[in-house]
Amino acid sequence: MQDLKIIDQLDMKGQTNAGSANKWGNRLNLELILILLGILFIAANLRAPITSVGPVINEISDSLSLSPAFVGLLTAIPLISFALLSAFAPRVARKTGLERLLLYSLMVLALGLFTRSVGNVPLLFIGAALIGAAITVGNVLMPAYIKKTFPNKVGIVTGMYLVSMNLTSALAAGFSIRIGQVSGMGWQGSIGIWGILAVVSLFIWYPQVKKSPVITAQGKRTSSKALWKSSLAWNIAVFMGLQSLLFYCLAAWLPTILQSWGMSPDRSGWMLSFIQMAQLPIMLIGPILAARMKDQISLVWVTFILLMLGLAGIIFGKTSFVIPSVISIGISLGLAFTLAMMFMVLRTKTTSESAELSGMSQTVGYIIAACGPPVFGALFSLSNNWYVPLALLVVSAILLLVVGLTSAKNRYLSE
Repeated sequence: MQDLKIIDQLDMKGQTNAGSANKWGNRLNLELILILLGILFIAANLRAPITSVGPVINEISDSLSLSPAFVGLLTAIPLISFALLSAFAPRVARKTGLERLLLYSLMVLALGLFTRSVGNVPLLFIGAALIGAAITVGNVLMPAYIKKTFPNKVGIVTGMYLVSMNLTSALAAGFSIRIGQVSGMGWQGSIGIWGILAVVSLFIWYPQVKKSPVITAQGKRTSSKALWKSSLAWNIAVFMGLQSLLFYCLAAWLPTILQSWGMSPDRSGWMLSFIQMAQLPIMLIGPILAARMKDQISLVWVTFILLMLGLAGIIFGKTSFVIPSVISIGISLGLAFTLAMMFMVLRTKTTSESAELSGMSQTVGYIIAACGPPVFGALFSLSNNWYVPLALLVVSAILLLVVGLTSAKNRYLSE
């Protein structure tokens, strides 16, 4: 992630951690509450627009006569945006300011969500691209904003941020079918309603736009040539990509798989929600555990074992063991995401190294992840059964173990 560079430039302009601490450290007032609400509402927008698609992907495919591989692009397009645009968000923020760019991203997000739900094939994918661009800004800049505004409460506020993001994501998956039924708008209502949340978030965030000056300082960039030649860096980047691929394949296709095996659409959406909710506790305690260990090899093994147990439960048990299976997968993917984030900190000695590694991992990782949903759908189209694409997830889990064990060793990029 590029947020570390942004933080450095904020400090250069006088927005120091000490100043922020003096401002917020000893009091709780309406202004602080509004900032926290703004952070939580923005976080709520960062996954729900993607996870709301999975439960209704069959309806979208049937309504617009799209092939499984083609409709899988709905999930892949935002990931492509993450990969292509992440490096540009900090540069734009230096000209507009963090708060203002986040406001603009909410505007674009609302537009994308409403556009995607019109029911027209070109607009469906144009909306998906706008959504991806908007979420990219939030993904990159929100950690920097938290660090800047709550330097002494980063852990607590980051935990709240992650819980908001993942809880809303779970609710989006669980209620997607029901929202379409209650609204009478079908899949268009299921994926379009989140535009309302984006608009509400926009108004909640607006008061923050006028509080901070625009940052124009240009930080010195560290050369990344050596990084791209580092085997450790590539292992971490691939780990990031594989855990994202696993999550987004399941987000896009698990409800459809379960529906084809006889589960109701509403219940299948809740299975995806259980994956989301199972991640919440581990995302709070995982960073603490990883930071206290000499290496994270044992955590990588736990991730792999839980993931394989969950996938085996789905492949061999189908709907019979689906609840314990998705909970096992959820804990595993939550731990994998936590490890991906921690490797970027624990395997680097300096801020610039960490920023460069984060940028590389995000770019490579989301390119890998973006391939997942459409390839998964294409494998189903070619084989006409779910076992072949599910085998892709098993292979991905094995590769995750291999690169994870290398990434988890106690060493640094510069060694």
